[in-house]
Amino acid sequence: MGDFTAVLKSLQNGTPDPAALNVLFESAYGDLKRIAHSRLAHNQPITMLDTTALVHESYMRFLHAGKIDLDDRAHFIGYAARVMRSVIVDFIRRRTTDRRGGEQIHVSFTTEHENIAAKEDDVLRLDDALAALQAVDPGLVTIVEMRFFAGLSVDEVAAALEMSPRTVAREWQKARLILSDALRGD
Repeated sequence: MGDFTAVLKSLQNGTPDPAALNVLFESAYGDLKRIAHSRLAHNQPITMLDTTALVHESYMRFLHAGKIDLDDRAHFIGYAARVMRSVIVDFIRRRTTDRRGGEQIHVSFTTEHENIAAKEDDVLRLDDALAALQAVDPGLVTIVEMRFFAGLSVDEVAAALEMSPRTVAREWQKARLILSDALRGD
């Protein structure tokens, strides 16, 4: 744990050193694969990404991120969950744009393909709702990312954010209600 934190501190001084980032990812690879697997369990049919591809795409985004200002492993995992969310949303937006744009011939598919398109729209609507929630209460978005996107338990989120588990559970419930209303269009 101390080595992980030391590597994080070394990355705070500017552009990430690929060797230090490699050490970071090697040490957290199991956790990152677990997070990616959790995310793709819900979204794999619509993204066509696999766990390894999602982790590796996240690694590439870390490389190009510039300065990384994270304090410890828990903050790193939370940030990784946010990056994975971004990868999935960007992939879906790119596919949606390609599918609807240009002079392409539009063909109706079976209901299976319609369900995939509906799920893509759900992911994009959730991302838009999270962006709106970010403007109002960034703390709720952090909890959603850590619970929903990283698959962390209430206790793990509480430890990472230095909050009581009861507060995290209450904020998680609040965020779910707000997002549910936003997704219904209320």
